[in-house]
Amino acid sequence: MVVNSVHWFRKGLRLHDNPALQEALNGADTVRCVYILDPWFAGSANVGVNRWRFLLESLEDLDTCLRKLNSRLFVVRGQPADVFPRLFKEWNVTRLTFEYDPEPYGKDRDGAIIKISQEFGVETIVRNSHTLYSPDRWLTKTVYPVYVFFRIIEMNSNSPPLTFKRFQAIVNRLELPKKPLPTITQEQMASCRTQIADNHDEHYSVPSLEELGFKSQPDVTPVWKGGETEALERLNKHLDRKAWVASFERPRINAHSLFANPTGLSPYLCFGCLSSRVFYYHLRELYMKLRRKSSPPLSLFGQLLWREFFYTAATNNPNFDRMEGNPICVQIPWDHNPEALAKWAEGCTGFPWIDAIMTQLRQEGWIHHLARHAVACFLTRGDLWISWESGTKVFEELLLDADWSVNAGSWMWLSCSAFFQQFFHCYCPVGFGRRTDPSGDYIRRYIPKLKDYPNRYIYEPWNAPESVQKAANCVVGVDYPKPMINHAESSRLNIERMKQVYQQLSHYRGLSLLASVPTIQEEAEPPLSDDSQASSSGVPSSSTQTQSQQTQTQPQPQPPDPDPQLPATASVPPAQRKRGRTPEHRTSLNPKVQHTSQAKASEQPPQTTNKQ
Repeated sequence: MVVNSVHWFRKGLRLHDNPALQEALNGADTVRCVYILDPWFAGSANVGVNRWRFLLESLEDLDTCLRKLNSRLFVVRGQPADVFPRLFKEWNVTRLTFEYDPEPYGKDRDGAIIKISQEFGVETIVRNSHTLYSPDRWLTKTVYPVYVFFRIIEMNSNSPPLTFKRFQAIVNRLELPKKPLPTITQEQMASCRTQIADNHDEHYSVPSLEELGFKSQPDVTPVWKGGETEALERLNKHLDRKAWVASFERPRINAHSLFANPTGLSPYLCFGCLSSRVFYYHLRELYMKLRRKSSPPLSLFGQLLWREFFYTAATNNPNFDRMEGNPICVQIPWDHNPEALAKWAEGCTGFPWIDAIMTQLRQEGWIHHLARHAVACFLTRGDLWISWESGTKVFEELLLDADWSVNAGSWMWLSCSAFFQQFFHCYCPVGFGRRTDPSGDYIRRYIPKLKDYPNRYIYEPWNAPESVQKAANCVVGVDYPKPMINHAESSRLNIERMKQVYQQLSHYRGLSLLASVPTIQEEAEPPLSDDSQASSSGVPSSSTQTQSQQTQTQPQPQPPDPDPQLPATASVPPAQRKRGRTPEHRTSLNPKVQHTSQAKASEQPPQTTNKQ
C-alpha cells in the first residue's frame, strides 16, 4: 500500500524533537509539510505585527531547513476544514500527522479535521511535544480523541493541582520527561520523495507582512528573530553561561535586565521553534557535567515547570481565559472603563515606569517578567481596577510568548483572581521602577520626551518645578500626560475592595490573614525567583528513580514569572517573602506609616514562577 503523508505544522515549527513529523516519515512513500494560514489567526485583531513577523520568519526558516533536505514547506491559505478535503484529493493523502494542541480553539479545529480525515479514509496521528509531560490517556467517546488526563492530573485525584507547591510535589514523584527525538535527517527525507513543482513559490510560498496587509517597515530592526535556527543558536549561547548553570545563582535584577537579552528563549518555546524537552535535557546534562551530581535542583527547571503548571491547570477548562464559567476564578466586580484601559495599553498613564514598559511591549513584543508584574498590578488590583481579562487580550496581541494557558494563568495570579491571595502586596508605579533603575535609563530609552529630566524627577515628572520641566522641553500636561490616577488613594480603595470580595468567600482559607494585615504593602524592590533559594528538590538521574526520593517541603508560591528567559532574566518562580520580614522592607499606604517608596525591600522573598 502506498503511504502519502502530510504533516501539518501549527506550533512545533522545528525539525528537532518532532514526534508527529517522525510519524509522517515512518514508512511513507511521500511526505509533504504543510502550514495553513488560518483566517482565525490571520484576521484576528488580537495578533500584532511583531507576532506576525516572528511567525513568518519562523516559517521562512522552516522552509530553508526543509530545502536542505530536498523538501519544501507548503503554505496554504484558508480554513483547515476547507483546505484539507482539496489536498486529500489532489495529493491522494493516506496519512495526516500533527502536534496536539491543548487550547480550546485548537481542540475544536482538530476535532473537525479528524472527522473529515475519517470520511476520506485518511489515518490521523497526533503526538504531544509542546510540553514536557505528555498526556497518556485518550477519550474516545467523541469523534475527536481528546487528550484528557495528564499523569499529573491522575495523581491529583483526576483534577488539576491549583498550587505550585502541590504541583511540584507530584512532579517530584514522576519519572523524567521523555527524551527528545533526534533531528530529521536527509536520509530520512530522501526515502520519502516530495514532489516539488517548478511554480511552487507561486502557490505555496511564505507571504510577506505587506501581503498580509501590514505597512512596509524598512527601517524597523526586530529585536527578536523567529525560527528554529535562531532558537538553537540562542540555546547554545544560553548554555555557554556554564558558570551560571554550575553555581545556579540568580542574577540580581538591574536596569540592564529590563532590556531584551540575546539568550532569551520564551518566544521560541511558545511558537515551538525550540523543544522544551531539548531545553530541559541540555540544562540537566550540563549541570551534571559541571557539578558532577546526579540530581540537579528541581528549581533549575522552574521556568519550564511553571509552564507545565499552567497548562495542567487549564486542562478541561475552556473558560480558563475568562471569568464567566471559570470554576477557579474569583468573581471580582471589576470596573468597565474603556478610556482608562486604552491609556494603559497605549502607554499614556502619566506614570513613566508604566508607560515605558507598555511602550517596550508594543515596540518589541517582550518585557521583563517583573515589568509584567508591575503593569498587571497597575491595571487590576493596584490602581485601575480593570479586569484581568482585558489585560490578557492586550498581551495576546502584543506579547511574542503569549501562550494561551500561561498568559491567562499569569493574569489570574497577578490580579489575585486565582492561585494567589496576598492582595495587600502592591507594586508602586514610582518606587518599584526607581529601585530597579535609579538612573532612569530605561525610561529615557522608551519615553524620549523625558530624556532630559534629572534622575530625581524622571519617575515622577509632575513633581518637578516648572522651570525644570521647561528646561527639559517637556511640560507635564502639555508634552507628557499628567498621572491618570492618584496611586495612593486608588490603592487604598482597591485593597478595601479586595478585602470585601475575599470576606464574602466562605471557602477562603485566609480570613485570619485579612484581620492581621490592615494596610496595603507596596513592593519597593523586585522579589527574586525561587531559583535563588537553591531548592534541593532533586531530579532523578534515571527514569526508574522518582523525584520524591529527594523532595523537601517547598514554601507556598508567589506571582509567576511568565517569561522563560534564562539566565539573564531567569523565568523561574519569584519566591514569596520570608515569614518574619518587618514592615520597613516595604512601603505602606497607611497614613500613620511613613510612606517611603525607596525603602529597601526583601531581596529573597517565602516561594512559589512562569517565564514568562
